Amino acid sequence: MLSSWRRTREDQHVKERVAAVFSDCMLPFTASTALHVVTFGIGASPFTNIEAVRLFCRNACISVLFNYLYILTFYGSNLVFAGYLENNYRHSLFCRRVPKPELLQQKPAWYRFLMYTHYNEEATEAGPLRAYESHLLVAFMKRYYCDWITNTYVKPFVVLFYLVYVSFALMGYLQVSEGSDLSNVVATETSTIAYTRAQQRYFSSYSPVIGFYIYESIEYWNTSVQEDLLEYTKGFERISWFESYLNYLHGLNITTSLSRSNFTERLRSGFLRQPRYVHFSDDIIFAKRADGEFDVVASRMFLVAKTTENKREEMSILLDTLRKLSLTSRVKFIIFNPSFVYMDRYASSVGAPLKNSCIAAIFLLFFSTFLAADPLVNAWLTVTVASVEFGLVGFMTLWRVELDCVSVLCLIYGVNYAVDSSTPLVSAFALGQESTRTRWVKLALERHGVPALQSYLCYGAALLPLAAVPSNLTRTLFRCLFLTAIITAFHCLAILPVLLTFLPPSKKKRRERKNAVENREEIECVEMVDSTRVVDQITTV
Repeated sequence: MLSSWRRTREDQHVKERVAAVFSDCMLPFTASTALHVVTFGIGASPFTNIEAVRLFCRNACISVLFNYLYILTFYGSNLVFAGYLENNYRHSLFCRRVPKPELLQQKPAWYRFLMYTHYNEEATEAGPLRAYESHLLVAFMKRYYCDWITNTYVKPFVVLFYLVYVSFALMGYLQVSEGSDLSNVVATETSTIAYTRAQQRYFSSYSPVIGFYIYESIEYWNTSVQEDLLEYTKGFERISWFESYLNYLHGLNITTSLSRSNFTERLRSGFLRQPRYVHFSDDIIFAKRADGEFDVVASRMFLVAKTTENKREEMSILLDTLRKLSLTSRVKFIIFNPSFVYMDRYASSVGAPLKNSCIAAIFLLFFSTFLAADPLVNAWLTVTVASVEFGLVGFMTLWRVELDCVSVLCLIYGVNYAVDSSTPLVSAFALGQESTRTRWVKLALERHGVPALQSYLCYGAALLPLAAVPSNLTRTLFRCLFLTAIITAFHCLAILPVLLTFLPPSKKKRRERKNAVENREEIECVEMVDSTRVVDQITTV
């Protein structure tokens, strides 16, 4: 909008300038807002099974809508206010009338510095446009970059560089892994991180301590129940009162198949009174029955599994196996470790958001077919989005970013960002009907390259503070969004301008169709000249 505003003439009426800006920018901005609302709306819908993702997408929808209303109302009002200030030759910041150049030279240096402006009463019609074109980025884009990127000798190197980009992205894509490390969700340099590093360094061959909780009264004295419990905990390193109690009975040459009262009484009065077994008292909950006897209503054991290098995969398999067993077993038990919270979260935070991102991308591209003026525009958007997402997945893996809830949300956002950035350039090129491909690439870059470059620079500057936040999740967010901006800028400012110079849409066919239409109209004019009656009728009308 600022770029479009600066391209208008300062001597125009404010209403005409604002109308020109809104007619130039509001349609793509409205379409972009609609696409953001749709894609984030899918993330906030019941399709997503993670409350954190739904909350993020819901807030993102509200932010996008608020931003749209802000641009439509307050920002537009500021443009009107700035236009009236310029018409009255008042300073845009201090709202004071700017003196004429000869009067301004008589003021102190600090006053001249604060009140300097390009607009004055002697400004010609092309003055503001000349001031816009003399801007550093505009001049660089028009005089140097457009000619350089479309140079015949530069194009092969850009294509070669793109192949290198695809190669590295593929290398990272083949190494993608799901993130389920507990240290990634807490602040860096904390006790949790120190514990996790020590555990991974010295005790990585063992799983976390798994709590095995029996939450209802069962027949511990029954032989078949005892066999089931021993079978469930088989293969683990066990800290179990139950197994210790059975060994205690074997040491006294007493059978483990006792009656309820004898089993419970020996447990309370004999086993738990021994000094070496007294620590098991906290693992057993007794309750007094109506007949005065005691019963074990709940108990717990602790299990540790030996693992290999594929610790994460083994823990996932172990967790799934034990949970399925807890649903089918006649002994009702629960297994738990605090790390299971994050394993459950990450197990569902990759598949569902990826599925939603695919749905959002398909819907977005389908929706853009009704907004694009040329079918090839939608085709180029599809190819660009696929290339950006492929590179983003590959390079974030090479930057040691795993697939977790944050990185997947950034992948969803990357679809919108790529479409947002590449649509103006591709549309401006596809709608051109005269000149050559190279000429229209230059015109598209001149018109949309500078606003896009300014957007990338501001976006990157806004992301830099995130790199200093002592949190792995925030750093993941920074790395993913920074890669999104870099890869999208690489596509919009280098790859697309080069590929569009030798790939469809063709400008030659458009010129041939236009020439055919012009020839047909000339022939019709010749025929009308031969008929006086037709000419008279046309003249009368």
